[in-house]
Amino acid sequence: MLPDVWPTYGLRIRTGRLCLRLPDLDELAALAELAGRGVHGPDERPFLTPWTEGTPAQRAERVLRGHWSQLHEWQPDDWSLGLCVFLDDRPVGAVSLRARDFGVVREVTTSSWLGVEHQGAGLGTEARVGLLTLAFDHLGAIDATTEVFPDNRSSQGVSRKLGYLPDGISRDARGKEALVSDRLRLTAARWAEHEHPEVTVEGLDAARAMFLG
Repeated sequence: MLPDVWPTYGLRIRTGRLCLRLPDLDELAALAELAGRGVHGPDERPFLTPWTEGTPAQRAERVLRGHWSQLHEWQPDDWSLGLCVFLDDRPVGAVSLRARDFGVVREVTTSSWLGVEHQGAGLGTEARVGLLTLAFDHLGAIDATTEVFPDNRSSQGVSRKLGYLPDGISRDARGKEALVSDRLRLTAARWAEHEHPEVTVEGLDAARAMFLG
């Protein structure tokens, strides 16, 4: 079976309403189509990498390429875990947990998106809690960071609600435009100070070496 060859395919993160896991090919196609229908309003540009620009077909193709690239480039000292967010067995978005030299520095970075029709119902917060539970409570992370534009109020709100604190800014180039992002950090100590909804993680033991080397 596939998890015997690539153990993260057996990983399951379950929250109250959601399941976070790697998609099969049909589910990946559904996720790509979801992105093609839209991830944000037409006048918004919430991502540093402008993967949501262009036609629906171009957005869908980028989701496919990004997913396959993460699997292909995985190394124990440089990995990106991209999971599909399922609600009632239907893809509603995706989350990503990334790290370099995690076995030494124990720091992760998160990112996420939801299809526009699934926004505003608290699913983004719930999915982030599931991802952070994996990082802090099961992998032993000591810090989680994220970067968000100052005017992205929804993402800013989710991060601050979960205990992230300001950690400076990042300045990056997008084409000929210089963009400033707020860098936010959540420590393991602050994570432990707050109660969180119950989350179960299955299948990690078989995959643990993929994260720690």
